[in-house]
Amino acid sequence: MRVLMLTDLYPPFIGGIEQHVRNLSHGLRDRGHDVAVVTMSGPDSPAVEDDGGIEVHRIRGTAQRVESVTSPQGRPHSPPFPDPGVVRALGPVLARHRPDIVHAHNWMVRSYLPLKGRNYAPLVMTLHDYGIICAKRSLWLDGRACSGPAFRKCLRCAAANYGTARGTVIALGNWAMQPMQRSRVEMFLPVSNAVAVGNDLVGHDLPYEVLPNFVPDDVAQRSDPHDPALAALPREPFWLYVGALSRHKGVHVLIEAYRGLSNAPPLVMIGPAWHDTPIDLPPNTTVIPSLSHAGVMAAWGRAALGIVPSVFPDPCPTVAMEAMSCGLALVGSQTGGLPDLIADGETGLLVEAGNPVALRAALARLMADPSAIDGMGRAALLKVASFTASAVVDRLENIYSEVLAARA
Repeated sequence: MRVLMLTDLYPPFIGGIEQHVRNLSHGLRDRGHDVAVVTMSGPDSPAVEDDGGIEVHRIRGTAQRVESVTSPQGRPHSPPFPDPGVVRALGPVLARHRPDIVHAHNWMVRSYLPLKGRNYAPLVMTLHDYGIICAKRSLWLDGRACSGPAFRKCLRCAAANYGTARGTVIALGNWAMQPMQRSRVEMFLPVSNAVAVGNDLVGHDLPYEVLPNFVPDDVAQRSDPHDPALAALPREPFWLYVGALSRHKGVHVLIEAYRGLSNAPPLVMIGPAWHDTPIDLPPNTTVIPSLSHAGVMAAWGRAALGIVPSVFPDPCPTVAMEAMSCGLALVGSQTGGLPDLIADGETGLLVEAGNPVALRAALARLMADPSAIDGMGRAALLKVASFTASAVVDRLENIYSEVLAARA
């Protein structure tokens, strides 16, 4: 089967979606499929390169030539409407590869939609976030979960996030493209039930199947216990948080909950600082701002408990799967995709998002019952098998076959 992946960014750009698309592409290639990727070009990127048998086409869009559409980190993104430069560049790639399936992952799909009439390949789309209805893609408004789209509210939110002129264009473009996207995608693949609901797939009676993010089958073995940064870890068992040290990830809730506990194990937080990262940390807290992925896996392997306190509707956090693959129980928020990953009372505990009192109570409960932590960790190790590459890629192959059969 010939598969063409469409994604805004691809390694060497670093990020969860980028790594997901790469892992998915290589997983399909390992099963004998012919996979190519189209992505945005970075500074000095070759137009075409080979990534271990994956032909990667890096294209430059018209919007990229406008400085305001590129983030300060130099990460180009497709606009939420057809980009003339991307549309023009996609044509020759489609003619070269003649894909059986086009698999899109973000707003680059909007530049493919005008070409779909000339190419009979079915279109499937993984929804990694809430980008169909939300210009910020996060359903996060004024420090809390958004109740849903409304025209004036979305314009105000986008303007506050991107700047007035750019935000207005993005919000209006996203709003205008929704009907075409909904009508031309044969199968949506939201990464969690929350993403399916948040993008209103059910309300519009759209075809979808929840297909979660995944981790490599051997992710627990991909660790580097000799990473120098690990020297900062406590010698005794500790609790571990991994992710951006930001309010939307619930770090302030975690700190407040931890501060109220007595005789708790050390707390370790691994992740980059944000503009809203708390400064006043409780005693016995260690922060490691930068660590390789292999180092992170080594830290999970040494931790006693994982904590995922997200406040925003986190679509499908891979860090939870990585912790589970190391046999760790998790305490997480009852929001976004976390209830899909954590079986409350079986593989961990779920608490109300943004509630430090509830989080503190859950942590105290497990601190008082080490046998419960051990039992939940063993259950988590069994449950994570359904979130590994072999399981998810197998499901994706079946979805491709069903979509092709329906088209035929």
